[in-house]
Amino acid sequence: MIVVSNASPLITLSRVGHIELLPQLFQSVSVAEEVYQEVAVAGAGRPAAELVAQAKWLRRKPVTPQPWFALRRPKFGLGELHTIALAEALRADLTVIDERGARRLAESRGLKVIGCVGLLEVGFRRGFVPDLREAYERLEHEGAFVAREILDRSLSAFGLLPLS
Repeated sequence: MIVVSNASPLITLSRVGHIELLPQLFQSVSVAEEVYQEVAVAGAGRPAAELVAQAKWLRRKPVTPQPWFALRRPKFGLGELHTIALAEALRADLTVIDERGARRLAESRGLKVIGCVGLLEVGFRRGFVPDLREAYERLEHEGAFVAREILDRSLSAFGLLPLS
């Protein structure tokens, strides 16, 4: 399975202690060089930087800027645009993006998208995330921008008590 990730899922999963979900679920994950630089180099000293820099399952890939980037700037960051372009170039089976606008853009370009909540749900189903509610509490505690209603709806789908 070809999987491409943007920066924010790497950062968020690192902050909540579940970055290992990516290799557990997919074996390897590709990132655009722009995303790697954003997380591991510019983000030096932050939670995900060292984990991403040392991840043997992470595949760094160069991306050639595309003409359509100019139409999408400044609404989208270069990391998001490079992630979508890489997913298209690799014909990714799955693109990991959290930001709503970038998810919509990726979907409009024919990509299948999942975010951190979806990954945590899959991890919970497969037994890699023992306590989904606790994972969501950590998401909130770490300041992840996920609406509480989305988290509560997810918990409800698994027969778990809501956060609120």
